[in-house]
Amino acid sequence: MFNQLAVIGCGLMGGSFALALKRAGLVRRVIGYSKSPSTTEKAKRLGVIDTAAESALLAVSGSDIVLISVPVAASEATFKAIRHLVEPGVLLMDVGSTKRDVVDAARRVLKDRVASFVPAHPIAGKEVAGVEHADAMLYAGRQVILTPLAQTDPKLVQKATDVWAAIGCQVLKMSPENHDAAFAAVSHLPHLLAFAYFSSIAKQPAGKDFLSLAGPGFRDFTRIAASDPAVWRDILLANREEVLKQSMRFRHTLDALEHVIRSGNAEALEDLIRSASEARAGWQMNTPKPGALR
Repeated sequence: MFNQLAVIGCGLMGGSFALALKRAGLVRRVIGYSKSPSTTEKAKRLGVIDTAAESALLAVSGSDIVLISVPVAASEATFKAIRHLVEPGVLLMDVGSTKRDVVDAARRVLKDRVASFVPAHPIAGKEVAGVEHADAMLYAGRQVILTPLAQTDPKLVQKATDVWAAIGCQVLKMSPENHDAAFAAVSHLPHLLAFAYFSSIAKQPAGKDFLSLAGPGFRDFTRIAASDPAVWRDILLANREEVLKQSMRFRHTLDALEHVIRSGNAEALEDLIRSASEARAGWQMNTPKPGALR
């Protein structure tokens, strides 16, 4: 049981974490801060938080667990705002989709107080933003990746593991570098492709007509193209090196497919399609091999 949770960024992710801890009986009081006072007032009205703080620093005051749920580009400024009240024993976490940049910012700003920081990335979310969409069950049955630093207090790493497990998460640990490489491949590149693909259809002269004929396959394939633009701008820029590596790999594979189509080589085309089809048929979500992501 925590005495007080501070949520900095009372949107979907932060709000859902607060509701999940309340539902599990893990926290007595939740205090929230967002740049927009209307957001914290809405969070209070919806019962997501109990009290609205006037600043991030005041939210952290008296809190024994702190969750930073802001765009990754705002992480460093947030660390600067709260560093003076990050006391030993306080569990400080984030929910950013990139980790190397956030960890580097934490080292620069928090210095010796970085021992309290347990970077986290819950693999959950929706295509809609805002505290009004917060859901106590958002994290249930999902994975969360922890990327603790060498300086992180092991007791706080265990405490973070216990908290996420208590709200229904499968907890994995890996380095920030391996995290960013992995998620460039399975999350960041798919978003980049979805944005590009949908735009390429919509901007054609007959784009509206084409879209009127699209069915469930197109809907499912392009679902993530509706994701929050500001959030994904920050993610793609923060992890640009790994995203561009994965984009290059995809480009090579697409080139190979285009080549056999252009040459009319039906056998080679079928082989390439079969290879992908069989690999996809054998894949299951959320079943990483032990140690594979470390």
